[in-house]
Amino acid sequence: MSDLQAISLSPIVPVALTIAGSDSGGGAGIQADLKTFAFHGVHGTSALTCITAQSTMGVTRVDGLPVEAIAAQIDAVVQDMRVQAVKTGMLLNREIIAAVVERVQSLNLRNLVVDPVMVSRTGAQLIDDEAVTLLRDVLVPLGAIVTPNRYEAQILSGLQINTLDDMRAAAQRIHKCGVSGVLVKGGGMAGELRGVDVWFDGDCLETLRTVTVETRNTHGTGCTLSAAIAANLALGQDPLTSVKNAKNYVTEALQFALEIGQGPGPVGHFFPYLTEHRRLNYKSSP
Repeated sequence: MSDLQAISLSPIVPVALTIAGSDSGGGAGIQADLKTFAFHGVHGTSALTCITAQSTMGVTRVDGLPVEAIAAQIDAVVQDMRVQAVKTGMLLNREIIAAVVERVQSLNLRNLVVDPVMVSRTGAQLIDDEAVTLLRDVLVPLGAIVTPNRYEAQILSGLQINTLDDMRAAAQRIHKCGVSGVLVKGGGMAGELRGVDVWFDGDCLETLRTVTVETRNTHGTGCTLSAAIAANLALGQDPLTSVKNAKNYVTEALQFALEIGQGPGPVGHFFPYLTEHRRLNYKSSP
Protein backbone atom coordinates (compact mmCIF):
# COMPACT_ATOMS: atom_id res chain seq x y z
CA MET A 1 0.00 0.00 0.00
CA SER A 2 1.36 3.41 -0.94
CA ASP A 3 1.69 6.26 1.57
CA LEU A 4 -1.06 8.10 -0.33
CA GLN A 5 -3.42 5.12 -0.01
CA ALA A 6 -2.62 4.80 3.70
CA ILE A 7 -3.48 8.46 4.24
CA SER A 8 -6.74 8.17 2.32
CA LEU A 9 -7.81 5.15 4.39
CA SER A 10 -6.96 6.72 7.76
CA PRO A 11 -10.06 7.14 9.91
CA ILE A 12 -11.20 10.61 10.85
CA VAL A 13 -10.72 10.70 14.62
CA PRO A 14 -12.66 13.27 16.69
CA VAL A 15 -10.58 15.75 18.68
CA ALA A 16 -11.29 17.01 22.20
CA LEU A 17 -9.44 19.68 24.16
CA THR A 18 -9.04 19.77 27.93
CA ILE A 19 -8.14 23.05 29.64
CA ALA A 20 -7.16 22.05 33.16
CA GLY A 21 -4.41 21.44 35.68
CA SER A 22 -1.83 18.68 35.85
CA ASP A 23 -2.00 16.00 38.56
CA SER A 24 1.47 14.53 39.03
CA GLY A 25 -0.12 11.47 40.62
CA GLY A 26 -1.96 10.73 37.38
CA GLY A 27 -5.42 10.26 38.88
CA ALA A 28 -7.17 13.52 38.05
CA GLY A 29 -6.73 16.65 35.96
CA ILE A 30 -5.14 16.57 32.52
CA GLN A 31 -3.89 13.02 33.02
CA ALA A 32 -7.36 11.64 33.79
CA ASP A 33 -8.88 13.61 30.92
CA LEU A 34 -6.43 12.30 28.31
CA LYS A 35 -6.86 8.70 29.46
CA THR A 36 -10.63 9.12 29.28
CA PHE A 37 -10.47 10.63 25.78
CA ALA A 38 -8.25 7.76 24.61
CA PHE A 39 -10.62 5.14 26.03
CA HIS A 40 -13.44 6.65 23.91
CA GLY A 41 -11.39 6.69 20.72
CA VAL A 42 -11.06 10.47 20.77
CA HIS A 43 -7.75 12.25 20.19
CA GLY A 44 -6.98 14.25 23.31
CA THR A 45 -5.29 17.64 23.27
CA SER A 46 -4.55 19.84 26.25
CA ALA A 47 -3.87 23.31 27.57
CA LEU A 48 -2.33 23.21 31.05
CA THR A 49 -3.47 25.92 33.46
CA CYS A 50 -1.46 24.92 36.51
CA ILE A 51 0.94 22.27 37.75
CA THR A 52 0.35 20.46 41.02
CA ALA A 53 2.69 18.39 43.14
CA GLN A 54 0.15 15.74 44.03
CA SER A 55 -0.26 12.10 44.99
CA THR A 56 -2.93 9.92 46.57
CA MET A 57 -1.98 11.57 49.87
CA GLY A 58 -2.92 15.09 48.72
CA VAL A 59 -1.60 18.26 47.09
CA THR A 60 1.64 19.80 48.37
CA ARG A 61 2.18 22.58 45.81
CA VAL A 62 0.28 24.40 43.05
CA ASP A 63 1.86 26.69 40.43
CA GLY A 64 -0.28 28.59 37.95
CA LEU A 65 0.99 29.05 34.41
CA PRO A 66 1.19 32.49 32.78
CA VAL A 67 -2.07 33.38 31.04
CA GLU A 68 -0.12 34.02 27.82
CA ALA A 69 1.13 30.43 27.88
CA ILE A 70 -2.37 29.08 28.46
CA ALA A 71 -3.83 31.12 25.59
CA ALA A 72 -0.95 30.05 23.31
CA GLN A 73 -1.65 26.36 24.00
CA ILE A 74 -5.33 26.77 23.13
CA ASP A 75 -4.49 28.72 19.97
CA ALA A 76 -1.92 26.16 18.83
CA VAL A 77 -4.44 23.32 19.04
CA VAL A 78 -7.51 25.09 17.65
CA GLN A 79 -5.70 26.74 14.73
CA ASP A 80 -4.38 23.36 13.57
CA MET A 81 -7.13 20.87 14.38
CA ARG A 82 -10.89 20.69 14.20
CA VAL A 83 -11.82 20.49 17.88
CA GLN A 84 -15.27 18.95 18.34
CA ALA A 85 -15.53 19.38 22.12
CA VAL A 86 -13.80 21.20 24.97
CA LYS A 87 -13.80 20.73 28.72
CA THR A 88 -12.49 22.92 31.50
CA GLY A 89 -11.24 21.78 34.89
CA MET A 90 -9.12 23.56 37.48
CA LEU A 91 -8.65 27.17 36.34
CA LEU A 92 -7.09 28.26 39.65
CA ASN A 93 -7.60 32.04 39.67
CA ARG A 94 -9.45 35.01 38.22
CA GLU A 95 -6.77 35.84 35.63
CA ILE A 96 -6.74 32.32 34.20
CA ILE A 97 -10.54 32.15 34.08
CA ALA A 98 -10.67 35.49 32.24
CA ALA A 99 -8.06 34.30 29.72
CA VAL A 100 -9.95 31.06 29.06
CA VAL A 101 -13.25 32.93 28.64
CA GLU A 102 -11.62 35.25 26.10
CA ARG A 103 -10.28 32.35 24.03
CA VAL A 104 -13.54 30.39 24.19
CA GLN A 105 -15.41 33.43 22.89
CA SER A 106 -12.90 34.62 20.29
CA LEU A 107 -12.33 31.13 18.86
CA ASN A 108 -16.05 30.29 19.03
CA LEU A 109 -15.39 26.99 20.79
CA ARG A 110 -18.43 24.72 20.87
CA ASN A 111 -19.56 21.75 22.95
CA LEU A 112 -17.98 23.26 26.04
CA VAL A 113 -18.26 21.15 29.19
CA VAL A 114 -17.59 23.24 32.29
CA ASP A 115 -16.47 21.29 35.34
CA PRO A 116 -16.72 24.23 37.79
CA VAL A 117 -13.84 23.26 40.06
CA MET A 118 -14.57 25.59 42.98
CA VAL A 119 -15.29 23.40 45.99
CA SER A 120 -14.18 19.87 46.79
CA ARG A 121 -16.66 17.09 47.42
CA THR A 122 -15.99 17.56 51.14
CA GLY A 123 -16.92 21.25 51.00
CA ALA A 124 -13.45 22.89 50.95
CA GLN A 125 -13.28 25.97 48.70
CA LEU A 126 -10.47 25.61 46.14
CA ILE A 127 -10.39 29.08 44.50
CA ASP A 128 -10.91 32.58 45.89
CA ASP A 129 -14.21 34.48 45.92
CA GLU A 130 -13.35 36.71 42.94
CA ALA A 131 -12.55 33.67 40.82
CA VAL A 132 -15.79 31.98 41.93
CA THR A 133 -17.80 35.03 40.85
CA LEU A 134 -16.18 35.20 37.40
CA LEU A 135 -16.57 31.47 36.82
CA ARG A 136 -20.24 31.58 37.83
CA ASP A 137 -21.22 34.75 35.98
CA VAL A 138 -19.09 34.55 32.82
CA LEU A 139 -17.74 31.05 32.08
CA VAL A 140 -20.70 28.89 33.09
CA PRO A 141 -23.16 30.67 30.73
CA LEU A 142 -20.86 29.77 27.80
CA GLY A 143 -21.17 26.06 28.50
CA ALA A 144 -23.14 23.41 26.70
CA ILE A 145 -23.08 21.42 29.95
CA VAL A 146 -21.99 22.32 33.49
CA THR A 147 -21.26 19.56 36.03
CA PRO A 148 -21.27 20.96 39.60
CA ASN A 149 -21.03 18.80 42.69
CA ARG A 150 -23.33 19.46 45.63
CA TYR A 151 -21.38 22.38 47.06
CA GLU A 152 -20.63 23.95 43.69
CA ALA A 153 -24.33 23.70 42.82
CA GLN A 154 -25.13 25.54 46.05
CA ILE A 155 -22.85 28.40 44.99
CA LEU A 156 -24.17 28.52 41.44
CA SER A 157 -27.83 28.35 42.47
CA GLY A 158 -27.78 30.17 45.80
CA LEU A 159 -29.79 27.29 47.29
CA GLN A 160 -29.01 24.86 50.10
CA ILE A 161 -28.99 21.27 48.86
CA ASN A 162 -29.96 18.47 51.21
CA THR A 163 -32.64 16.52 49.33
CA LEU A 164 -33.42 15.26 45.84
CA ASP A 165 -35.95 18.07 45.43
CA ASP A 166 -33.20 20.55 46.36
CA MET A 167 -30.98 19.09 43.62
CA ARG A 168 -33.78 19.45 41.09
CA ALA A 169 -34.47 23.04 42.12
CA ALA A 170 -30.77 23.89 41.92
CA ALA A 171 -30.44 22.38 38.44
CA GLN A 172 -33.35 24.50 37.21
CA ARG A 173 -31.99 27.64 38.85
CA ILE A 174 -28.50 27.12 37.37
CA HIS A 175 -30.03 26.60 33.93
CA LYS A 176 -31.33 30.16 34.09
CA CYS A 177 -27.71 31.37 34.04
CA GLY A 178 -27.66 30.60 30.32
CA VAL A 179 -25.95 27.21 30.22
CA SER A 180 -27.70 24.69 27.96
CA GLY A 181 -27.54 21.64 30.22
CA VAL A 182 -26.98 21.16 33.94
CA LEU A 183 -25.85 18.00 35.72
CA VAL A 184 -25.97 18.36 39.50
CA LYS A 185 -23.84 15.52 40.85
CA GLY A 186 -24.75 13.64 43.99
CA GLY A 187 -21.35 12.24 44.91
CA GLY A 188 -21.28 14.48 47.99
CA MET A 189 -24.81 13.64 49.07
CA ALA A 190 -25.57 11.38 52.01
CA GLY A 191 -27.29 8.00 52.22
CA GLU A 192 -29.33 6.77 49.29
CA LEU A 193 -28.70 10.00 47.35
CA ARG A 194 -24.95 9.37 47.11
CA GLY A 195 -24.11 9.07 43.44
CA VAL A 196 -27.59 10.12 42.27
CA ASP A 197 -27.38 12.93 39.70
CA VAL A 198 -29.98 15.33 38.35
CA TRP A 199 -30.10 16.53 34.72
CA PHE A 200 -31.98 19.57 33.41
CA ASP A 201 -31.81 21.13 29.94
CA GLY A 202 -34.84 23.39 29.97
CA ASP A 203 -37.24 20.64 28.87
CA CYS A 204 -36.10 17.38 30.44
CA LEU A 205 -35.70 17.06 34.22
CA GLU A 206 -34.33 13.58 34.86
CA THR A 207 -32.89 11.74 37.84
CA LEU A 208 -29.95 9.53 36.88
CA ARG A 209 -29.07 6.50 38.99
CA THR A 210 -26.49 3.74 38.68
CA VAL A 211 -25.27 1.06 41.05
CA THR A 212 -23.36 2.34 44.08
CA VAL A 213 -19.73 1.19 44.12
CA GLU A 214 -18.24 0.86 47.60
CA THR A 215 -14.60 1.93 47.31
CA ARG A 216 -12.36 4.53 48.86
CA ASN A 217 -10.53 4.87 45.54
CA THR A 218 -12.55 7.65 43.92
CA HIS A 219 -9.82 10.16 43.05
CA GLY A 220 -10.51 11.92 39.75
CA THR A 221 -14.16 10.96 39.35
CA GLY A 222 -15.29 14.52 38.62
CA CYS A 223 -12.57 15.13 36.02
CA THR A 224 -13.22 11.74 34.45
CA LEU A 225 -16.97 12.30 34.22
CA SER A 226 -16.69 15.70 32.53
CA ALA A 227 -14.00 14.37 30.16
CA ALA A 228 -16.20 11.42 29.23
CA ILE A 229 -19.10 13.79 28.53
CA ALA A 230 -16.85 15.87 26.26
CA ALA A 231 -15.63 12.73 24.49
CA ASN A 232 -19.19 11.64 23.80
CA LEU A 233 -20.08 15.09 22.47
CA ALA A 234 -17.03 14.93 20.20
CA LEU A 235 -18.32 11.59 18.92
CA GLY A 236 -21.60 13.23 17.95
CA GLN A 237 -23.83 12.08 20.80
CA ASP A 238 -26.57 14.39 22.05
CA PRO A 239 -26.05 16.01 25.48
CA LEU A 240 -28.24 13.72 27.60
CA THR A 241 -26.91 10.56 25.93
CA SER A 242 -23.39 11.89 26.47
CA VAL A 243 -24.11 12.36 30.18
CA LYS A 244 -25.65 8.89 30.57
CA ASN A 245 -22.80 7.20 28.71
CA ALA A 246 -20.25 9.11 30.80
CA LYS A 247 -21.96 8.18 34.05
CA ASN A 248 -21.94 4.50 33.07
CA TYR A 249 -18.25 4.74 32.14
CA VAL A 250 -17.32 6.23 35.53
CA THR A 251 -19.38 3.61 37.36
CA GLU A 252 -17.54 0.79 35.59
CA ALA A 253 -14.20 2.51 36.15
CA LEU A 254 -14.99 2.73 39.86
CA GLN A 255 -15.57 -1.02 39.94
CA PHE A 256 -11.93 -1.41 38.87
CA ALA A 257 -10.50 1.47 40.88
CA LEU A 258 -6.78 1.23 41.54
CA GLU A 259 -5.40 0.39 44.97
CA ILE A 260 -2.14 2.30 44.57
CA GLY A 261 -0.38 4.65 46.94
CA GLN A 262 -1.17 5.25 50.59
CA GLY A 263 -4.32 7.33 50.06
CA PRO A 264 -7.44 7.12 47.89
CA GLY A 265 -6.43 5.81 44.47
CA PRO A 266 -7.83 6.76 41.07
CA VAL A 267 -10.59 5.10 39.11
CA GLY A 268 -9.59 2.44 36.57
CA HIS A 269 -9.77 4.49 33.37
CA PHE A 270 -8.68 1.48 31.29
CA PHE A 271 -10.92 -1.06 33.02
CA PRO A 272 -11.41 -3.41 30.01
CA TYR A 273 -7.68 -4.13 30.17
CA LEU A 274 -7.91 -4.64 33.94
CA THR A 275 -10.82 -7.04 33.44
CA GLU A 276 -8.85 -9.11 30.91
CA HIS A 277 -5.68 -8.97 33.01
CA ARG A 278 -7.45 -10.26 36.11
CA ARG A 279 -9.22 -12.99 34.12
CA LEU A 280 -5.93 -14.21 32.64
CA ASN A 281 -4.20 -14.16 36.03
CA TYR A 282 -7.07 -16.14 37.54
CA LYS A 283 -6.94 -18.76 34.77
CA SER A 284 -3.17 -19.12 35.03
CA SER A 285 -3.12 -19.52 38.80
CA PRO A 286 -2.79 -23.07 40.20
